[in-house]
Amino acid sequence: MFTGLIEAVGAWREAEPRGGDLRAWIDTGTLPVAELVLGESVAVNGVCLTVVGTDAAGFAADISVETLDRTTLGTLGPGRAVNLERALRADARLGGHLVAGHVDGIGEVVAIAEDGRGQRWRFRAPEALRRYIAEKGSVCVDGVSLTVASLTGDGFEVALVPHTLAHTAFHRLAAGDPVNLEIDLVARYVERLLGAAAPR
Repeated sequence: MFTGLIEAVGAWREAEPRGGDLRAWIDTGTLPVAELVLGESVAVNGVCLTVVGTDAAGFAADISVETLDRTTLGTLGPGRAVNLERALRADARLGGHLVAGHVDGIGEVVAIAEDGRGQRWRFRAPEALRRYIAEKGSVCVDGVSLTVASLTGDGFEVALVPHTLAHTAFHRLAAGDPVNLEIDLVARYVERLLGAAAPR
């Protein structure tokens, strides 16, 4: 489980094909490699990956065919900035929102506009996910916990404050770029429960 509060901006180093899937190496930037433990979870652009190896600069993770099909990780090239977050400790503050690291779909950056000292970003979301996205609700974009500022016909808008722009990989994105989207965990389970309770 994660919070969507990014701990460091790392870099995608390389990805080695292995029998149809990938083994990737991610440089961790300011995230201390020495603190990583084999088998622990790290969210990379919002995707929960398992650490299978480390070196002086980063860690390795195996990426399944399922993950490649449902996320943007397979499109990343060497040097691409990525958002990193280690799994939430039980005694830590929950400053963002509950994030599973299980991407629900791929969205797209539609527009970026200056907005005071921050920026207003508009995203397109797959039609199947839009009903879960509510104004002033939470959404996770490339691993970052964000508050939905407004809804649009094909997606949503968020207001990014200077801190978010300075401490995430959003500065490497532009209109037309794909992003990983995870809807609010609570919305997903409420729908599941209501569906199970409906008369048949």
